[in-house]
Amino acid sequence: MPRGEDGRLVSPEPEGEEFASEAALRPGTLGEFVGQGRLKEHLQIAIEAARGRREALDHVLFYGPPGLGKTTLAHILATELGVGLRPTSGPAIERPGDLAAILTNLGPGDVMFIDEIHRLSHQVEEVLYPAMEDFAIDVVLGKGPSARTLRLDLPRFTLVGATTRAGALTGPLRDRFGIVERLEFYTEDELCTIVSRAASILGVALDPQGAVEVARRGRGTARVANRLLRRLRDYAQVRADGVITAEVADRGCQLLEVDARGLDRTDRRIMRLIAENYGGGPVGLGTLAAASGEEEETIEDVVEPYVIQLGFLQRTPRGRMLTARGYAHLGLTPPPSPGDGAPRPVPLL
Repeated sequence: MPRGEDGRLVSPEPEGEEFASEAALRPGTLGEFVGQGRLKEHLQIAIEAARGRREALDHVLFYGPPGLGKTTLAHILATELGVGLRPTSGPAIERPGDLAAILTNLGPGDVMFIDEIHRLSHQVEEVLYPAMEDFAIDVVLGKGPSARTLRLDLPRFTLVGATTRAGALTGPLRDRFGIVERLEFYTEDELCTIVSRAASILGVALDPQGAVEVARRGRGTARVANRLLRRLRDYAQVRADGVITAEVADRGCQLLEVDARGLDRTDRRIMRLIAENYGGGPVGLGTLAAASGEEEETIEDVVEPYVIQLGFLQRTPRGRMLTARGYAHLGLTPPPSPGDGAPRPVPLL
């Protein structure tokens, strides 16, 4: 897969052949799903209870950074419950009629999955409220004084929503979910297991130390680790003997400009901008986006979650600031703090 115009290895959603590969690597059951132990236990209990009562599962909201398995878990829920899955996304549901068409085609107990649910329009949300709460929708027939409302009953279904921005959801929508779970970044051991499983499915020769190296650079994210594995498979095939060893993985990652902590060129460029142009911060998100040429959403949703997790960056009420650990990773010396007796450099804006 060619790199994007900005040179990033990370992209929010897989497409084309890459999407087919992503689908092949998805675990099909909770038992096959690696990591997220607390969340899996909660889901397993909820699923068994719903099956025991022969009821639809409570509505579920998954939130967290992209690539951690929210879509995969929606597929697993439908599989574990033995029901159909109707996937869609917030931007795809433009009008209330689009949502009504999906809802009226659901079967009893089916799972309706809405990715990027925070991007639903206000008008669509208004239709979704009674559907989630009363399992019914109100359809307006006609216009003007002769218009009348017809209530259509729906089978009891489970809505699974996924979002990278839980705070962007309106309160009334968020409150209608009975199960709200956050997905956490994966540990290196968990990513080792994930990429080793992916290698066996893809037929990639991956030795144990090579798996460790891929996991170390996987940004704590299953999707990124699997994508990196595929790129290193190409590198090993063309530049090595086809086996991904630790040395081959290191050379391949250097070519991809992915460093030992999984940061790529864009991550380091934004960190360096804060350090060199703004004295380490604080700097506002809008200013940082303008200076780097990246969208604010890209910085906030793709770059920051993992960089903050590593302790390289922190958000403050005044803006983003690079930490001493972030300076060390870039090989730079942090500016003296005011308590050191030297004035802190003030960036020229």
